[in-house]
Amino acid sequence: MKTSDFNFELPDELIAQNPSEIRGQDKLLVMDRITGEIEHHMMADLPDLIDENTLMVFNDSKVRRSRCYAKKLQSEQNRLRGEQASEKEVEFMILSFVPEMKDSDGKILAAWKCMVKNAKKQKVGCRYQFQDGTIGQIIENPLDNGTEFRTVIFDKVLDDSWFERNGHIPLPPYIKRQDTVNDNERYQNVYAKELGSSACPTAGLHFTEKMLENLAAKGIEKEFVTLHVGLGTFLPVRVDNIEEHKMHEEVFTISEETARRITEAKRAGKKIMAVGTTSVRTLESAWDEENQCLRSGTYSTRIFIYPGYKFKVVDKLFTNFHTPESTLMMLVSAFAGYDHIMNAYKQAVDKKYRFFSYGDACFFK
Repeated sequence: MKTSDFNFELPDELIAQNPSEIRGQDKLLVMDRITGEIEHHMMADLPDLIDENTLMVFNDSKVRRSRCYAKKLQSEQNRLRGEQASEKEVEFMILSFVPEMKDSDGKILAAWKCMVKNAKKQKVGCRYQFQDGTIGQIIENPLDNGTEFRTVIFDKVLDDSWFERNGHIPLPPYIKRQDTVNDNERYQNVYAKELGSSACPTAGLHFTEKMLENLAAKGIEKEFVTLHVGLGTFLPVRVDNIEEHKMHEEVFTISEETARRITEAKRAGKKIMAVGTTSVRTLESAWDEENQCLRSGTYSTRIFIYPGYKFKVVDKLFTNFHTPESTLMMLVSAFAGYDHIMNAYKQAVDKKYRFFSYGDACFFK
């Protein structure tokens, strides 16, 4: 299939720039993945739309304040040429630590994979000063293909407190505003626990503590896995044929108890409902086909799910509306059928659903 097959017309005014006034007060498109039949509901209806013989799986990764700004330091060469240093700050999205980067003595360096804006001007050797005085220097382009990703080595350890001091909430680029105090809460799932994502697993943004209580009261079980959202979320599909696209690595963790419970649920004939595409990718990556069980532990995945993929674990999917020509559009098309998905998205546009991270939700059952 072609990447362009997953394009659709979306008016700019339907791209949600802010969350709903109250968490959980969102519209919910419900579609039968077999027949394609569509119903329109509100999020509050969800517990009545899920049968009791269902186990829901959430991604409990917590968003790090990974968007940081730095001033580019003037190089000695530019200073000698009389060029003035730019006062304009450079935006970095600090994505993941690189533990294999060491100095000549074998000491692990404070090296991180980053996404940087205006990337063509941010070259190997360039140095930057961050808000608290930390110095970072680009040492390589890890993908070596002209993208906006770089490896940056810092002169101090970037711990959680460093990101709290220097970082901003990493709102996606289609949200055309700066982050606010409100985003500290609203761009984070109420059950988020394990810090490490550079973008929120946004399907979970629709869930409130009350909603979780209502689901439990109905007897619907839930489990948590962890997948830290990284490079794969930001990288667009740059090839015409989707089969040629290469996904980038993301790390996930499943506890022994969670793996056991999900395996037992599958064997008992319960339906596994993934909350978000990150939960889908975690479950499908961890499935041991030979032993028909879910593996526990920490692993990395590059799984790319597109039409033709046979799902091994997930039976139902709760998710957001996704961007055109994205790998997430390809995943939901694999799950619920390409024609069904394109029709659902057309109906969502016609009925003015709000799209993307802060938008409305879908339930493919």
